[in-house]
Amino acid sequence: MVPLRITYDEVANAAYVYFQPPGTPVAKMYPCDPIDVDGMINLDFDEAGRLIGLEVLDARAKLAPELLSQAEDITRRPANGE
Repeated sequence: MVPLRITYDEVANAAYVYFQPPGTPVAKMYPCDPIDVDGMINLDFDEAGRLIGLEVLDARAKLAPELLSQAEDITRRPANGE
């Protein structure tokens, strides 16, 4: 079983939930209808059609704060601190 991994970039306000190890090649990205989900969520699939991960934009509005607080912080902050 692959352990669930979640990363979060605070500056981009984007989270990614991995269902397969990071680096698994994405063969197809399916964007969910932003009107239906009231935001932007992208599903990534491998060559065999298996769901390998999902990206959530505007993550603070879409995901529970408890989930984001436990996510791995991958925030890329500008060198000048802004």
